[in-house]
Amino acid sequence: MREAVEIAIGGVLAGSVFALVAVGFTLVYSVMGVPNLAQGAFVVLGALTMYSLETHLRWPLLAAVPGAAAVAALVGGATERLVIRPARDRLPTSGMLILMVGLLTLFEGASLVIWGSQPYSIPAFSGERPAVIADIRIPTQGFWILGATAASVALLWYILARTVFGKALRACAENPVAASLMGVPVSRMTLFAFAAGAALGAIGGEVLGPITSIEFDTGRFFTNSGFIAFALGGMGSFFGAVAGGLGLGLVQQLTAGYISSLFSNTLTLALLLAVLIWRPGGLLGGSGVRREDVREFTGAPARPVSRLRGPAAWSLAILGAGIVAVLPAFLGGTGLTGSLAITGILFIGVLGLDLLMGYTGQVSLGHAGFMAVGGYTAAILATRLGVAPLAATGAGIALSLAVALVLALVTARLRGLYLALATLAFGLLVDSVTVGLTGLTGGPSGLVGIPSFSLGGYAFASATSTYYLVWGVAAALVIVLANLARSGYGRALRATRADQTAARALGIQVPRYKVSVFLISAALAALAGSLYAFHFHFLSPEMVGTSRSLEMITMLVLGGEGTLAGPLIGVALLTLLPAAFQPLATYKTLAEGLVLVLIMLYLPAGIFGGVLSALQRLASRITHLTPHAGTASSG
Repeated sequence: MREAVEIAIGGVLAGSVFALVAVGFTLVYSVMGVPNLAQGAFVVLGALTMYSLETHLRWPLLAAVPGAAAVAALVGGATERLVIRPARDRLPTSGMLILMVGLLTLFEGASLVIWGSQPYSIPAFSGERPAVIADIRIPTQGFWILGATAASVALLWYILARTVFGKALRACAENPVAASLMGVPVSRMTLFAFAAGAALGAIGGEVLGPITSIEFDTGRFFTNSGFIAFALGGMGSFFGAVAGGLGLGLVQQLTAGYISSLFSNTLTLALLLAVLIWRPGGLLGGSGVRREDVREFTGAPARPVSRLRGPAAWSLAILGAGIVAVLPAFLGGTGLTGSLAITGILFIGVLGLDLLMGYTGQVSLGHAGFMAVGGYTAAILATRLGVAPLAATGAGIALSLAVALVLALVTARLRGLYLALATLAFGLLVDSVTVGLTGLTGGPSGLVGIPSFSLGGYAFASATSTYYLVWGVAAALVIVLANLARSGYGRALRATRADQTAARALGIQVPRYKVSVFLISAALAALAGSLYAFHFHFLSPEMVGTSRSLEMITMLVLGGEGTLAGPLIGVALLTLLPAAFQPLATYKTLAEGLVLVLIMLYLPAGIFGGVLSALQRLASRITHLTPHAGTASSG
């Protein structure tokens, strides 16, 4: 009994911090309709800033705590003013989600540069000795956690429920357009929401820091946990965020205590996916679907995509194929050949994501989950059962297709934000399963001893042979997908992306096309995951986890969505540049986040799409001026 009570107390303490993060999610979502996926970064910022203020600047605890929260609030406010506000009028909901992912990566990279990769342990506020009440041991830091959570939630509740400012904020939550027409300064409300949410996250990090270690990338864990609490409790529900956080902490601690810590997230993630599917607004919120549709139509529309067609496309394709064919001869078997093989593997996976996002506008935040399903299935069959790599790869693709079909069918009524969050939940669930099934997948340590890919008795064991295999497959896929995009099927996909209502009016069966393209993208991700495993002879959850999903999105957006050729630019830049500039590896995460944010703000069409649009505008101007020039000369 005593053990159960202590475990439950630990769950309440962890859940209190999750609740603070979830309330931050709720504040931003209420005024924007998009959750701040960078929210967990402020937990790290608050904890490490307080550590620096206490350790390096010798600030007393009573000054360091509010000081660190103020720094986080200033950073949150500056982020809203400099990044979020300009983006709201330019980007649709899907673009805002990707921008939030970029901000999370950017903050992680900044923390890595400032504080390094080592874990930090903050001194307890009241010493290390636990309090004993009725034979129950309670860490004294727990009282600080509960007190800070209760005080923060009570203050915020008072502002929202008892002040004119709070009524204005609630009006923005109900209908931001109507609130603006009534004279409510929506931009000021958004600024407050970001700053207050950042401060809440920082306070959670400050009080939790003494009983757990904090690293530069711990923010991703708190983003995931806060998001789960936010979605379970009720999107936009203040009470639901608190209840969701506390419930999540209890479930995780009880699962870890009585089943296994490796499965502590699996149960909650499965529940989250079920809630997003059957009650998107959360257990204590509304259905949320109608509200999301309204927000979609009041936001920025999806931007048109510039694509290369005709002789120019064929000329570029032939030039690229020639370069790929002769490149290994110039590299002379250097390590760069292996890096180019990895580039080709990731390009195959991002091609599927391009078809999904660039042609139909569906955002998948957990797409590497299909890489994991395909890669682990192929690796386990080849390693444990001796199945031929080609057959094992086919089995991995088949299982990924089955999983994707089930996910697509059960999420068929979701769209926009809710569909993206459901894919994120799916990716997190796959992460948890691959970590938990230690006997099958190798758990956190990964699966070793995976053979090389072989075909007809020939093993692709060298970097050069793997290079030609991968790029041969990639070239074939580009040809197939390019022809598919030019067919009636591709035109139906583009119509779906532009306007689903108009597409239905034209007789296009939108659900069927969305499901089919989701299956194609999952199959390509599974193929990439299988080739990844056979190339490295090793596969771990980190290689095909949620971080990989976010990296794939960065590659796609950097190169250009909906272009098929653009993703190659993004994949090559984010794969080859870190390998070429290894001494600058510390800045890799920072650079990825900064590039993604800048691309979304100033070049949303990506490098390939932006350059192509500029060339098309130039050609249009030249064509427009030519007749005038001819008329003047004839006169």
